[in-house]
Amino acid sequence: MYVIESICFCSLPRTPKSSSARPSSRFCHSLTTFVRILPRQRLSYANLMQMTFGKQALQQSSPSGLFSLRGSLLFLAVLTLLSFTYLSLKYTTPAPQVSVAKLVDARINEAEEERDEVQFTDIYHSPHVFKLNYAEMEKKFKVYIYPDGDPNTFYQTPRKLTGKYASEGYFFQNIRESRFRTDDPDQAHLFFIPISCHKMRGKGTSYDNMTIIVQNYVEDLISKYPYWNRTLGADHFFVTCHDVGVRATEGLPLLVKNSIRAVCSPSYDVGFIPHKDVALPQVLQPFALPAGGNDIENRTTLGFWAGHRNSKIRVILARVWENDTELDISNNRISRATGHLVYQNRFYRSKFCICPGGSQVNSARIADSIHYGCIPVILSNYYDLPFNDILDWRKFCVILKESDVYQLKQILKDISYEDFVKLHKNLVKVQKHFQWNSPPVQLDAFHMVMYDLWLRHHTIKY
Repeated sequence: MYVIESICFCSLPRTPKSSSARPSSRFCHSLTTFVRILPRQRLSYANLMQMTFGKQALQQSSPSGLFSLRGSLLFLAVLTLLSFTYLSLKYTTPAPQVSVAKLVDARINEAEEERDEVQFTDIYHSPHVFKLNYAEMEKKFKVYIYPDGDPNTFYQTPRKLTGKYASEGYFFQNIRESRFRTDDPDQAHLFFIPISCHKMRGKGTSYDNMTIIVQNYVEDLISKYPYWNRTLGADHFFVTCHDVGVRATEGLPLLVKNSIRAVCSPSYDVGFIPHKDVALPQVLQPFALPAGGNDIENRTTLGFWAGHRNSKIRVILARVWENDTELDISNNRISRATGHLVYQNRFYRSKFCICPGGSQVNSARIADSIHYGCIPVILSNYYDLPFNDILDWRKFCVILKESDVYQLKQILKDISYEDFVKLHKNLVKVQKHFQWNSPPVQLDAFHMVMYDLWLRHHTIKY
């Protein structure tokens, strides 16, 4: 059924109101015709006029009137219109049919892109680059774990998954649970040396003996396998969170100079090389209380710190601000006798949490502050912060030099409310990066460490 609607020939002159002119007058005002073209059917002039003007009007019109100039023009107009309609329908390309499944897939892809835009925000130095490289790492990165060493002594397995050195234990466990492990060394991008200095420390091993144990173990791997000699150990790495682990490698200079060291104490005075080594986050897990965040109205204390005075900067911090009414600075750790979880609850109530270095530049207090939603204030002259080449730390924390400790209160008060809100919101976004899980989950601390290792394997020259 082809529909031709409201075709007006208003330019034609009107005729007197006679019976023979009615069809033409009616056509001039408005023509609405439904035409069905049947296969192999020929339409005569009379048929077409009958379909257009009606049988009664056709009978009333005289033969001479049908072939008048007006009738001929009307006939040609209708015939032309029908021809164009037929040709347009015949040669018009039909619109492609989109299946419901494709529409659903397209909507899912749009939703994933929107989620990624939220997930990969400006807390990263290069959000788009990080997103692409992270996806590539998940697909391709492979690590071979040397099988040598008795798990009941210092090798293969972690000491425990609790305490302030839990990061080392979680990595040992996570690497075996992850997709990154391969049993084929020819497919490996990096080689993991699974020796745990934390386990040595737990068994009471002295520093001197640790150094000898590490040296003997690595030298055995070098003589037994061909992989070390291909790069002089540049594609090998080990993980240690306790600072004694860094000292234990000093007996093997090639391990310090060439291999990737993933450590919780990235101090330059112990030979940490930023472009080669990886700074592990020191995370005290399990956390005593749930994660904080999006609770700005509850944070009434300007700044908080409590701890031992085991470094010069901590001594100065306590001496200058211990009695201040706006900064909550305690000279020593808060005793459990004062109440249940008093220390953790102070993180919840504070806007900023001061994080000075202790015996080393690192501190588990940074991860505590992030977890509890308290903006960290880093007081250090040198600290290669965890994931520093990925995360833009200035978007979610305050970084100060040690000499700024004397102006600490005014510096914090000068931060506007709007800037504080931005810092707090970004802090909530990075919490997942400072959380260890077993088994590991996307974008958690384990995956961030693996991403750092993935970046460093590209610098290796075979």
